[in-house]
Amino acid sequence: MRKDVSIIYEDKDILVCRKPAGLPTQSAKVSVPDLVSELKSYLAEKKETYLGVVHRLDQPVEGLLVFAKNKAAAKNLSEQLKISSFDKVYYAVAFNQPPVQEGMLEDYMIKDGSRAKIVPADTPGAKKAVLHYRLIAMKKGRALYEVRLETGRFHQIRAQMAHAGMPLLGDKKYADAAINIYSEAHGIKNVALCAFKLKLIHPGTGEEMLFISKPAGEVFQDFKKE
Repeated sequence: MRKDVSIIYEDKDILVCRKPAGLPTQSAKVSVPDLVSELKSYLAEKKETYLGVVHRLDQPVEGLLVFAKNKAAAKNLSEQLKISSFDKVYYAVAFNQPPVQEGMLEDYMIKDGSRAKIVPADTPGAKKAVLHYRLIAMKKGRALYEVRLETGRFHQIRAQMAHAGMPLLGDKKYADAAINIYSEAHGIKNVALCAFKLKLIHPGTGEEMLFISKPAGEVFQDFKKE
């Protein structure tokens, strides 16, 4: 298994790992390496064959993911995800002092090809998207946010933050040209977003479990030196 893929926790029901930025969670292209293939190879060495994908992270995003190791666990975790029992918390880095240091973003979104789009509430197919953000620190004009998802929409954090005037560094899909030029000039190649905290109910024991993983991306390192 790749050295940059870290297994945080594993038992007979679940596997929690840390996905590096740049590696797809799952790819339809045989020639493209992805996290699911890496984990299936790892499990195959132990004569285990089942790996259930419960949720995903965008390719340029790093952080924690939980996978099911049997069908019962997969069903349980999927149900938790539907009713928002998962507590998923992210670190995100944007540029410039935000107008409000703590708040909630509530929008309606649709998936438009490979992008998420903020639309009026009465748009056919629109789904409600809610997140909560809090400013953690400012350094060199960069703002570090803690972001907690209430819903789990496609590209939700990236699209909502950009729409609210807080585009993430390194986000070529949603940030404006000035932010992209700044990101390129400072060597920021991936989206400045990390799923660093994951809380869930163990599908077998019913125990509440909390997992935390520090961001590895260079864009987060200046804040660690505070």
